[in-house]
This record gives sequence, structure tokens and C-alpha cells, in this order.
Amino acid sequence: MSEPRNTDRKRTGHGGTGPGPITPDGCAVDLYRRLAVGTEPEVIGAALPPGATLLELGSGAGRVTVPLAERGFAVTAVDESAEMLAVVGERAPDVETVLSPIEELRLPRRFDAVVLGSFLVHTADHRTRQGLLETCRRHVKDDGHVLVQREGPGYHDDVPRERHDPAGYTVRIAATDPVGDGVDRVLCEYVFPDARWTQTFLSRRLSPEAFEGHLAEAGLAVERYLTDDGTWVLARPVPGVSG
Repeated sequence: MSEPRNTDRKRTGHGGTGPGPITPDGCAVDLYRRLAVGTEPEVIGAALPPGATLLELGSGAGRVTVPLAERGFAVTAVDESAEMLAVVGERAPDVETVLSPIEELRLPRRFDAVVLGSFLVHTADHRTRQGLLETCRRHVKDDGHVLVQREGPGYHDDVPRERHDPAGYTVRIAATDPVGDGVDRVLCEYVFPDARWTQTFLSRRLSPEAFEGHLAEAGLAVERYLTDDGTWVLARPVPGVSG
């Protein structure tokens, strides 16, 4: 693991409740230990050449990190929570971990691919979004790939809704309340037989045109959408433009 940096600050508009430590953006570490792996590793893995070096921004507790490493990718996991990275280290001791806010990251090397998942691109703050995308551009090789996860259609509108995971828990989007300037405060609930967590965060609606415009500002261009619902996007660095 790299040298720790001061990441104790709370993200404005973010919070969480439930057992165990809560990260600056409202994520519960013990919850993220329990969440099942979704389709993300398959989507990411199918888009990249075998054995690619991969920088995962916002790894959390390694839900996606571990299966990517098991597929043979050389993963470097970045998160602003030391508690989250400690879980990654337990699950995948060979994975390099870096403690840092994403927008402040400056590593002395570049990667075949950079992944920005968890809808982080929908942050309410424009400067933070630009910082996230510039970090992607700064750390990807000129012939590399950037994979970005977007919110799906109706994410803010089809509420309340819930999903029952086969692993035995329920994920519920309980509310999306407008707070102005195209931003909603989102309340998520995670209900297990023996515990319950909530997470509150701010999310900005981004049309495909606005999303692609933000990519362009950071020196990235969409190559193609990887999923039918448009939630995963493969972007390429624009030659001559650095993050």
C-alpha cells in the first residue's frame, strides 16, 4: 500500500448509517464486504485484452477488484478509505492498493485501462467530476481504454424501487429528492436478515450529450457503449490532450 494521505474529510451531502465504519462518501465498510459481485467484471473483462494493467478508481472493499485480479488483470486499487483498502488487502494480497481521493491521484506511471465505476461520474460538483475524468486521462496510456459506469435510464424517476439479490438481501432506492441545479439527494437502503444500512449521496442527472461533453473536456472520447442500457462506456484518450 502507498503512504497514507489525509482522507478523513466528509463529502458534502453524503452520509450513511448502520454497523461499522462509514467512509467519507457514506459507504459502510461492513456492507461492502457483503455485497455480491454483479456483472461488472464480465463487462470490463470482455472489453480489455488479457493481462492488461488496470487502475480501478474507487475500489471500495474489492467487490469488482478481486474477480478482475482472478481473471489475470494486474489491478491497482484506489480508494480514499483505508478501511476499504484493508478489506481489499485481506481478499487479494497481491493487488496493489493506493490510499487517495481520486481527483488528487498522481501516480508516476500509466495503465492499459482505467475504470471509473459506481456512478462516480454523476457527482454533483462539476469540479470534482472534471477532476475524476482528468485523473482517468492522466493515468491511461495513449493507446489505452477508460471504462466509465453511468446511471441507467429512469434511475432518478422510477422511485421507490427495490431489487432482491439471490444472496439474500434487498437493495432499495427509497427516494430521490431534488435539491436544485439538476441534482438529487438519493437515499439507498440495504436490508439483510441481520442488519440494515443506508447511504445518502448527491447525484447529478447527465444526459448522454452532457456526459460525452464532460469526457471531451478531459481529453476523452466515447468509442462505444458496452451495454444495451448505456450504463457502461468505453472511451479512448484524445491524442495530444492530457488530463
